[in-house]
Amino acid sequence: MSSKFLKIHPDDNVCVALTDLRAGEMVSENGYSFALAEDIPAKHKFTTTPLNAQDEVRMYGVLVGRAIKPIAQGAAITTQNVKHQSAGYSGKKKTAPWTPPDISRWKNRTFMGYHRPDGQVGVANYWLVIPLVFCENRNVAVMKQAFEEALGYGKKNQYKDYVAYLADMYRANRFEQAKPVFFEKNRPLNQNVLFKNIDGIKFLTHEGGCGGTRADAEALCALLAGYIHNPNVAGATVLSLGCQNAQVEILEKKIHALNSNFSKPLVILEQQKEGKEQDLISRSIYETFTGLAKANELERKPAPLSKLVVGLECGGSDGFSGISANPAVGHAADLIVALGGSAILSEFPELCGVEQELIDRCTNEVTANRFVELMRAYANRAAAAGSGFDMNPSPGNIRDGLITDAMKSAGAAKKGGTSPITDVLDYGEYVKLPGLNLLCTPGNDVESTTAMAGAGATIILFTTGLGTPTGNPIAPVVKISSNSKLAGRMPDIIDINAGGIIEGTKTIAETGEEILEFIIRLASGEIKTRAMELQQDDFIPWKRGISL
Repeated sequence: MSSKFLKIHPDDNVCVALTDLRAGEMVSENGYSFALAEDIPAKHKFTTTPLNAQDEVRMYGVLVGRAIKPIAQGAAITTQNVKHQSAGYSGKKKTAPWTPPDISRWKNRTFMGYHRPDGQVGVANYWLVIPLVFCENRNVAVMKQAFEEALGYGKKNQYKDYVAYLADMYRANRFEQAKPVFFEKNRPLNQNVLFKNIDGIKFLTHEGGCGGTRADAEALCALLAGYIHNPNVAGATVLSLGCQNAQVEILEKKIHALNSNFSKPLVILEQQKEGKEQDLISRSIYETFTGLAKANELERKPAPLSKLVVGLECGGSDGFSGISANPAVGHAADLIVALGGSAILSEFPELCGVEQELIDRCTNEVTANRFVELMRAYANRAAAAGSGFDMNPSPGNIRDGLITDAMKSAGAAKKGGTSPITDVLDYGEYVKLPGLNLLCTPGNDVESTTAMAGAGATIILFTTGLGTPTGNPIAPVVKISSNSKLAGRMPDIIDINAGGIIEGTKTIAETGEEILEFIIRLASGEIKTRAMELQQDDFIPWKRGISL
């Protein structure tokens, strides 16, 4: 990789600055040289030829924008001179060839996982406590405090002591003498947890279950059923009020649709039947403790890598994400698929402009047509709400070089590698087939990671160029930095640095292999991710309908 700039595809008419470039600096590209027309910050793009108004802007070999006024050769691509434009798409036109990567190093490797009766293998053993409706959030919070403090799964809030210190200084009229205190990390309350084979008790809360459409209630129940069915979960306690749209019967139906022989410990209690709040919580605690004791009997055992189900996510992306972290994750995904495992690529608004490539990678026309239907339906809903896909890039994305949604999408899709697409899932559906699966979710980081765990992901690979602390309650989230500056600035959230690809010290394949090795250790319980250490348990169901 060039030390100063990169032309990603031979058909591109823009290059990516790998470092800050100055106006007048000579650039040699494809056998000819030209001077940069202006300063080009690292991560941003500059034209390799003069562009007239309405000329196409191409990156990754695809259409990512259109000039809205003349742009000089060697000038920066900005929101002032380029608008979003993407190529059209239709049904499957061809079958994209695939050459699987060499997997000989990992063919006989295993990880130490939790084997479930239905054949799934988890990388963790969590107990879930979840509400069917937001009315039960407070009761879940009460249970959380009781269990975490008593069983040692929580973390000491060192900031509480800091606030007390500031309060004491204020009372003594010495607040001006108080100084900021910086902590290394939070420490667990108690390392001597009672249940050695329980990785944690996860308490979820949400704002749904009632007041929305019946479709939203169905979708929430499908999502929660997916969490309970996920092999990282040993059992669950579900609190229901009783009168809400998301009824217990709907949840039970969704669970048994996933597994007709469901046998995990499952505690379901309704407050309106139990009576007093104290009675509900006391019974919930007793039955949860009983379930924990049963789940603690399960131990880790060897499992083939084909049992891995890995979600692929990006958030806080920058102009390097699509050429370092994302393709490295894509290579790791290809390795997992070649080993017989499953991968999940979501965030449909961030597949805009590369639809035809994905369609042609589908293994059959039925799968391809479903992707077309879901993609168009989503785009139409977004447009009807006054928010087309062209509005997807965030201010942070734009500031760091992702000018249009198609440009962002072309780089984001690299997380999916090059393997065939075996299935396309709507929100709330669960992975059934090995190989690469497409899952319809928003581009919102947490809504997307929430959905992937509900679809069966046991580990989530999350690339970022700007830095984001996103985690998940049941699926460990591995944070991969697109650049070394971020990895050095925010080491408390980054697990793997893909910046060596930009610097020329590592290849995409080498970094992808490093990611796979990290996954194997993580799946075996040998290491934790930064998000796990921070107990960053983000959970936001996608509400597609309106409130009634």
